[in-house]
Amino acid sequence: MPALGRIDLHTHSSASDGTEPPAALVREAADAGLAAVALTDHDTTAGWAEAFEAARGTGLEVLPGVELSTQLDGASVHILGYLVDPDDPPLRALMDELRSERLHRAEAMVGRIGRDYDLTWDDVLAQTSPGATVGRPHIADALVAKGYVPDRSAAFGSILHWRGGYYQPHRAPDPLVGVRLLREAGGVPVVAHPGSRGPEGLMTDARIRALVDAGLAGVEVDHRDNPPRARERWRDIAERFDLIRTGSSDYHGAGKPNRLGENTTDPEQFARIVELGTGALPFPG
Repeated sequence: MPALGRIDLHTHSSASDGTEPPAALVREAADAGLAAVALTDHDTTAGWAEAFEAARGTGLEVLPGVELSTQLDGASVHILGYLVDPDDPPLRALMDELRSERLHRAEAMVGRIGRDYDLTWDDVLAQTSPGATVGRPHIADALVAKGYVPDRSAAFGSILHWRGGYYQPHRAPDPLVGVRLLREAGGVPVVAHPGSRGPEGLMTDARIRALVDAGLAGVEVDHRDNPPRARERWRDIAERFDLIRTGSSDYHGAGKPNRLGENTTDPEQFARIVELGTGALPFPG
């Protein structure tokens, strides 16, 4: 049976760049009255088992997923992949490569920042959970701990901004590669927050058609980073290409102002995802 009620299909735990362990995230989702939640950590499925165990007996359905890093014309385009096979060799190899790239990028940025601020790699590691995908959010947490900025948002708006002088580009595959790999792993690919600054201007109709032909299944329409006009555009695109429409919080715990359930997915759209995915099963709770 599909989940009936409020459904949030984009959250992050401390397995990547969220501030809460998967179990705590699941408990918060249940306390928030959600019927279903997706755990979509960056380039890792490491938090799934803990999330499933925490959901047992709560009635909260957990949709296992991942947020895959891709890049188009130098801009980040994130692809959510639901119900992928976590042991699919090509997908695992790509996720390992992306996490390694994130690590080297973070080390390079800390080296640059450390020339002007009292910040070391050990300071960043002190803000990182064991096994987490280390990235810019952990550098932000270290800057907060040092008192240079009040919160992550301020860090990303200043020191870590791409115009801040310390930014380090990173390598990631084309979205077409990401979509194909997710589909081949039995997953359901959905473009995350396509109305944000980078992807919105890059996603022409021709590129969207190419992604759909490669296996793109949906778009995250309702997200705080999608302005109203962008939401209208992506609703129209979803209708024209018969894509699944999702709504999500992109919750990171204390790392971002986003709140669980601030945007949600219609149960009928959720059912389409569950029907399409073949690499894993939702955990019924």
